[in-house]
Amino acid sequence: MTLLLGLLHDMLFAAVPAVGFALVFNVPVKALKYCAVGGALGHGSRYLLMHYGVPIEWATLCAATLVGMVGVYWSQRFMAHPKVFTVAAIIPMVPGVFAFKAMIALVEINSLGFSDALWASMMNNGIKALFIIAALAIGLAMPGLLFYRRKSVV
Repeated sequence: MTLLLGLLHDMLFAAVPAVGFALVFNVPVKALKYCAVGGALGHGSRYLLMHYGVPIEWATLCAATLVGMVGVYWSQRFMAHPKVFTVAAIIPMVPGVFAFKAMIALVEINSLGFSDALWASMMNNGIKALFIIAALAIGLAMPGLLFYRRKSVV
């Protein structure tokens, strides 16, 4: 029961920034509900994968690929560009906390001096943020790589 409540909570609070960023990007009003569903679907799938032990980087890659696939389907169905649905939907998965912790550690190294703990914190959080951002980019590019190729995959 707590998994279901946590999932619903996660999906609800992921849909809000997806719609907010869709408004910033001037997405048509008819597409806002699809941005909300895409954001909730992506963040919810990442939440489920992480709940079952998948690292956040791989869970983000799978969730971004899912958002990209659904965005391609919606774009073909509603005659719009896939980025209308996908870009705002992946914004809730951007690793702001990890990037913030890495920057704080860097500032503390600058002001307090070098320490192994601060360096480890900066590198751990920075590399994690980098891999999550790469997973988002690769996941969004995956449908284009798989479906819109001019040459065969094999």
